[in-house]
Amino acid sequence: MLLHRRQCCLLRHCRLRQTRPAAGPGPVEVGVTTLKAQPVALTTELSGRTSASLTSDVRPQVNGIVKARRFEEGALVRAGQVLYQIDPASYQAAADQAQASLVNAQAAVSAARLKDERYADLLKIEGVAKQDADDAHAAYQQALAAVAIQKAAAAAARINLDYTQVRAPISGRIGKSSVTPGALVTASQTTALATIRALDPIYVDLTQSSAALLRLRRLLSADGIQAGSAEVQLKLEDGSAYARKGRLKFTEVAVDEATGSVTLRAEFPNPDGTLLPGMYVRAVLAEAVDPQAILAPQAGISRDPKGQATALVVGGDNKVRSASVTTQRSIGDQWLVSDGLVAGDRLIVQGSQKAKAGDTVKPVEVTDSAAAAKAAAAAER
Repeated sequence: MLLHRRQCCLLRHCRLRQTRPAAGPGPVEVGVTTLKAQPVALTTELSGRTSASLTSDVRPQVNGIVKARRFEEGALVRAGQVLYQIDPASYQAAADQAQASLVNAQAAVSAARLKDERYADLLKIEGVAKQDADDAHAAYQQALAAVAIQKAAAAAARINLDYTQVRAPISGRIGKSSVTPGALVTASQTTALATIRALDPIYVDLTQSSAALLRLRRLLSADGIQAGSAEVQLKLEDGSAYARKGRLKFTEVAVDEATGSVTLRAEFPNPDGTLLPGMYVRAVLAEAVDPQAILAPQAGISRDPKGQATALVVGGDNKVRSASVTTQRSIGDQWLVSDGLVAGDRLIVQGSQKAKAGDTVKPVEVTDSAAAAKAAAAAER
C-alpha cells in the first residue's frame, strides 16, 4: 500500500512538471552606436598629370658654329647663365665696324656744328647768303641724324655679339642637349638646343567630368552645405601619399568637347624634385563641407533583395525597428547617410543577425566602429 501511494505521488509530480510553462529567454544583447551630427568634408578623387610651372626651349638667335657647351645635362641652371658659346669672331668684327662708323659720324657733327654757328653769325651782318646759311644748318642736322643711325647700328651689332652667348631664359632643370660643339646653328631653326623646366613649384592638371561639376554646384546650393577648402592632397603612381599639400589654383572656364571634362590646376611645392613632369597622379580635393552630416558604420547597414540599404535601429523602448536608408558615399569605414537616419538613433552594429524588427533587445553601446565591423564580420562567419 505504501509503495503504491509513493508511485502515485511521483506520477502526479511528473505530470505537473510537464504542464508547467518553461521560463522564456531574456532579451538578446546587441551592440549599438548612437549616431550624431558632425561636420564632414566631402572629398573627390581626380586623376591627372604633373607639368612644369615654367617651360622654355633654348634656341639660338644668331647663326654660327657652337664652340662650347657650358652646362651639365640634367643640372639646375639660373636665369642668365651662359649655356652655349657660338663663335663670336664675325659678330665682334661687325660690332667694331659699327663703333668706328659711330666715331666718324660724331666727328662730322663737330665740323658741321662749327660751320652752322659761323654762318649764323655772318648772316646777322649779311656777310653770307641766306641760302648758304640754311645749307650749313641742314648739313649740321644731317650729321646729327647720321650719329643717331650709327648709334642704332652699333647697338644692334653689340646685341648680336651678346647673342653669341646663349643664356638660360629661366631658372630650372635643364634637359639633354641636342647639339655638340662644332654644330652649325641658325636663328630660324625649329629644333631647340635644350629645354629648361621649372619644377618647384610644379603644376598638377586634373580632369573632372562636367556632370560631376554640375552635381557639386547643386550640392553647394543645398541648405547648410559649405564650399570646401582649396587644399589638395596627392597620391603617387605607386599608391604612396605625397608628403606636401598643394592648393587649387583655378578651374578651366570651358568644357573639352572631345572628352566632356573640365581641367583643374593645382600647385604643389616640389623642393626635393620628387614630382617630375608627365607623372600620373591622383588628387584628393575637399569639394564641400556638410556641417550636420550623419555617418553610419558600414557594419550597421545592409542591403535587402532589391538592393535597398536598410538598418536596424533600437527605439527608446528597446524595441527594434527597420529603417530604409539612403547613402551618398563611403567615407572610410562609414556611410554618409542623407535620409532614413537622424542624430540620436541607436544603430545596431553587432548582433543584427540575432534580432529582427519588433524584438525587444538589450542594447550595449559600442564606441569603436572598427571593432564593431570586425565583430560583425566574425559573427557572419
